Amino acid sequence: MGKISPVSIKYIIHASLELTGVADRPDIIGAVFGQTEGLLGSDLELRELQKSGRIGRIDVKIETRGGRTSGEILLPSAMGKAETAIIAASLETIERVGPCDSKIKVTKIEDVRISKRNQILERAKQLLAALIIELPDSQALTQALSEDVRILEVTEYGKDRLPAGPAIETDEEIILVEGRADVVNLMRYGIKNVVAMKGARPSETVIALTKTKTVTVFVDGDRGGELIIRGLVDAGAELDFVTRAPDGKEVEELTLKEINKSMRARIAWEQIKGDFKNNNGAPIAMPRIEAEPDTDEEPQATETSARRQERPEQRSSGSSDLKSLKPMADEIVGTRGAFMLDEKFGVIGRVPVKELEETLKNLDGVHTIIMDGTVDSRLAKTAEDKDVKYIIAPSSTAKPRRTKVLTPDSL
Repeated sequence: MGKISPVSIKYIIHASLELTGVADRPDIIGAVFGQTEGLLGSDLELRELQKSGRIGRIDVKIETRGGRTSGEILLPSAMGKAETAIIAASLETIERVGPCDSKIKVTKIEDVRISKRNQILERAKQLLAALIIELPDSQALTQALSEDVRILEVTEYGKDRLPAGPAIETDEEIILVEGRADVVNLMRYGIKNVVAMKGARPSETVIALTKTKTVTVFVDGDRGGELIIRGLVDAGAELDFVTRAPDGKEVEELTLKEINKSMRARIAWEQIKGDFKNNNGAPIAMPRIEAEPDTDEEPQATETSARRQERPEQRSSGSSDLKSLKPMADEIVGTRGAFMLDEKFGVIGRVPVKELEETLKNLDGVHTIIMDGTVDSRLAKTAEDKDVKYIIAPSSTAKPRRTKVLTPDSL
């Protein structure tokens, strides 16, 4: 399904693909855009339709056998039936992909809304049946439901059965905390790429994770937190970033604002590992975060909603002042997501970081990217090829020449 505005998608065009030779996905997608250009007039130009969100990202599934390529093209559409049918028919006019002869045949146009209606009907039956069941006190029900949801979402990872969020295996970057209560608290605010050590001594599972993932170690704001980090390094762990809770506080009791502040203040391990090796047990140069004043109200996810109200695209101004993007950069922390903005800082779309590069290849008009992740050389090259002016990210391993990379703290 399309990545720009999946909520508005009405139809998905399914088309079979047969090639006389070998071709890659970018070749096929390029042929779809190139060979339909100018064919249907400006109102049905695929590139313009994609920019406006009327069609989603084209997906191609292929396999190669015996020197021939076959597969399926999926094209999401938010247009009406007639326009969608015309776009579908235009795919069958594509006769070549690179050096290969091609045969494309539309197999069906799927109405996504039918499946949604069926889901609604089944869910409505369940809700109707539940109405006849006597409910307990509403306050007790809310509290029990909240606790149950947290418990159900916490999974177990590896042979050591480490408490973890459901995104621990799929995300490239993870947050390593001390215990299960820390995992529950971070997941409470939607941070699901988190795993706990389950003890002061790191297990083989933890050490193996640090060698395959980009790891941020997030410890309590006490001397014990520094000892945890020393234990990890002594056991052979490969760390990327470290951060801590405010002085005297534990990760399990932090508010959303304090979690975001700690994550923004994280330090690259490369910056402090030299001092760590030579300081003979002296305290590590960990970031110092001030605790938020105690209040009677428990912060909820509505704080995130308040931040959304400050997004630049909801302001009338089209200012090029990058400082106006700070609230959005704060909001993205811990989500493993990315915003793509146009030259007036209006949001074009939001995607997971792991899908950012592929989405960017098929999208024009992106001026600025705000992401919760590391800018690597592949993403930097794609951004330069697509004439992206700015990338705002916590860290970068690349130094692009034309695209400027900034950190949220520099805004």
